[in-house]
Amino acid sequence: MMHRYLLGFALLALPACQAPYYAAPGLDDWPQWRGPERDGVWRETGLIEKFSEPQLEIVWRKKISSGYSGPTVADGRVFVFDRVTEGTQQTERVHCFDARSGDGLWMHSYDCPYIGVNYPAGPRGSITIHEGRAYALGTMGNFHCFEAATGDILWSKDLNREYKIHMPIWGIACSPLIEKDLVIVQIGGADGANLVAFDKKTGNERWKALDDPASYSSPIVIDQAGKRVLVCWTGSRLVGLDPTNGNLHWEHPMPPKDFVRNCASPVWVEDSILLTSFFGGAAMFRLEQKKLAIEKVWRRVGPSEKETDGLHTNFAEPIIQGDHIYGCDSYGQLRCLKASTGERVWEDLEVIPQQRWSTLRFIPNGDRVWMFTELGDLIIGRLSPQGFEETSRAHLLEPTTEQLPSRRGGVCWSYPAFAYQHVFARSDEEIVCASLKAE
Repeated sequence: MMHRYLLGFALLALPACQAPYYAAPGLDDWPQWRGPERDGVWRETGLIEKFSEPQLEIVWRKKISSGYSGPTVADGRVFVFDRVTEGTQQTERVHCFDARSGDGLWMHSYDCPYIGVNYPAGPRGSITIHEGRAYALGTMGNFHCFEAATGDILWSKDLNREYKIHMPIWGIACSPLIEKDLVIVQIGGADGANLVAFDKKTGNERWKALDDPASYSSPIVIDQAGKRVLVCWTGSRLVGLDPTNGNLHWEHPMPPKDFVRNCASPVWVEDSILLTSFFGGAAMFRLEQKKLAIEKVWRRVGPSEKETDGLHTNFAEPIIQGDHIYGCDSYGQLRCLKASTGERVWEDLEVIPQQRWSTLRFIPNGDRVWMFTELGDLIIGRLSPQGFEETSRAHLLEPTTEQLPSRRGGVCWSYPAFAYQHVFARSDEEIVCASLKAE
C-alpha cells in the first residue's frame, strides 16, 4: 500500500515581486548527505559569531516520526525520511516541507516491514536532491525517484527483490550519490551488485560491481590523476572505481573483525583518504597523483589494552585540517591526531559526556567549526594542535529514545543540514529550523 499527500505549495503563493530567500547571492543548498560537496563543509558566510541565549530560537517545528536519516535542503524545500509503526503496519515516509515556513508540501508513504533489521527506528540514508528530483533509498532497499516539487513518482525499484540483497544487520544505509547522469548506491546485492549505478532519469541499470558485502558507508567521488574516481568503503575493502562503468582502479583489503560495522564515509582531502570506525580503528591512505593507485600510510586498530591512543569513531566522520585530524572517539573523547602518523596530540573530555556510543558531528565553516552533539546542542568553536576552544553553545533539539532504545535518556544522532544561514535538525519526534544569520 502506498500513500501520497499533496499538502500545499507555499512557495508558489509568493508574490511575483518577492524573490525566494534561498535564491539570494551567497546562500547555499544542502542537497545531499554531508552537504553540497559531500564533504561536511558549510561554506556560507554572514553567520552569528556566538549565541545570544542558551536555547536557540526556533523558526518553525513540525512533528515527524523516527529515523536516523538527516534532513536535506534544496530549492527552498526540506526533505526528511521517517518510519511509522501502527499495530502490525509499518511504513516509511518521505516528507517535503517549505524551508521558510515549515508548511508541509507533500508526503509519500509505503508499506515497509523491517525484516531482520536491528535498531529499527527508521530510514538511514539522507534524501538526495538533484536537478528537481529527489532520490530516497529506504532501509529495506525501496528506491524512489520523485519530482521534488510535487512528490510525483518518476520511477521506483524494490532493490531487495531485484538484487537479492544480503541484508546488513542494520539495514541499507547508503545515501544516493549523483555523478553526471548516474545515481549510485551501495546495497550488497548478489551476483556482483555491491554497488549499482542507475540512469538518474529513467532508473535503468547502467552497471553493477563487486561481490563485497555492503557496509553502512556512503560512497564519494574524488579527483585523482586527472580522473573522476568513485571511492567506497565496502564491507571488506576500500575501493576506487571508474564511476562511468564500475571498473576497479585500485583496492585495499579491510576485512571486518567479526561482522561488518563500518559506517562513516571516507574523508577525502587533497591526496589523503581517511577511514574510521569503532571496531576497525582509523587508517590513512595516500592517493598517487600520476597514476590510479593508493598507498597505506598508517593504520591504528580498534580499541584494546594495547591500543588506546587512536581514533575509534562510532559513525560520525572526523575532519582533516592541515597536518592534523580531529574527531570524537566512541566513548565521547574529542581527540586530535597527527595526520602523518595517527599519533594522538591531545584529548578533551569536557565537550560531551563520556558515554558508550557517543557521537559528535563536525561542520567546518571558515576558520571555525560548528559541532552538533548527541544531546541536541550546537557548539561554535575552534580546533588547533594546541587544543579545542569553545566560543559558544546553545541547545537546539531535545534528544529522543527511539534511535538508541533502552540506553541513556535519548540521543540526536541524525546529521543536521545547514542552508540559507539556518540549521535544520531532526529527532524521532520533530524537525526544527533555527536561524544562524548574523543580525
